[in-house]
Amino acid sequence: MKKFDILALGELNVDLLLNRIAGFPEVGKEIFAKDMTLTLGSSTAIFAANAATLGSAVSFVGMIGRDSFGDVVKSSLQQRGVDISNLIEVDNAATGLTAILNYDNDRANVTYPGAMSLMGVRDIKPEIIRAARHVHVSSVFLQETLHRELLEIVQLIKSCGTTLSMDVQFDPAETWEFDYARILPLVDVFMPNEQELMAITRKSTVDEAVEAILPYANVTVVKMGTRGSLLVTNAGRLPMPAMLNPNVVDAIGAGDSFDAGFISAYVSGKDLETCQWIGNLTGAINTTAAGGTGAFASKQAVQEAAEKYFGQKLAL
Repeated sequence: MKKFDILALGELNVDLLLNRIAGFPEVGKEIFAKDMTLTLGSSTAIFAANAATLGSAVSFVGMIGRDSFGDVVKSSLQQRGVDISNLIEVDNAATGLTAILNYDNDRANVTYPGAMSLMGVRDIKPEIIRAARHVHVSSVFLQETLHRELLEIVQLIKSCGTTLSMDVQFDPAETWEFDYARILPLVDVFMPNEQELMAITRKSTVDEAVEAILPYANVTVVKMGTRGSLLVTNAGRLPMPAMLNPNVVDAIGAGDSFDAGFISAYVSGKDLETCQWIGNLTGAINTTAAGGTGAFASKQAVQEAAEKYFGQKLAL
């Protein structure tokens, strides 16, 4: 028996959201925002929180500073039912922060990586990995040391006999350095969106990108927004249409919520097509409330949203 169903391994930061801003910032000038919110950020945290809400026993390995923002991270994860006993607190770096300037349907982000950029293979204890049935790694490009040591980290995870999923997320440097020929054979479920998959393979279409990784990948599920998802295995390809919400509140974290649904189903032993269907549904449910975790206040709330907005029963 394992202590945890899922070990989320990735970045942690707080988000400082500024709304109702009087114009655009200019060097040498000051403007006002009329609304401010400080909240838990990071794609991996959204994944972990929502997977925990869906009923998985989730722990988190991530690095934060020993500071007030780190306290926000810890309390926010705990409130969502995520185990924080494996968080790594350091004195030599501050907890990361993303300042988000919201302008109607667009935004400008500035991120200070802080402690998240320091975590590497030497910080990840094998006994923690062995306590989990599955490890989910995401946002690899945002974490400088993890990105540089990614192959070693993946090898460590697999040496502990654990299944592994990975969502690379966006590369702020847009170099997209990802050795998929060596990494993907060790990844049980690869979960990029279509833009990320084309970027890491240097291909101009999803079909070409899928062909590029096919000799190396085990299971790949490609997230394609309003066009649904594409499940790719050695047995073939299964496109699945999206469950569309005509009244989207916002789509922040929809991909992370897809991951949470898919992997929660995966660790519970469901077949891949069912995992894909649940991922599509939880990604759609994400759009019914603000923020990446707004629609995931409780498992009951998620199940009620599935029926109310999409006429579906979510059984996990």
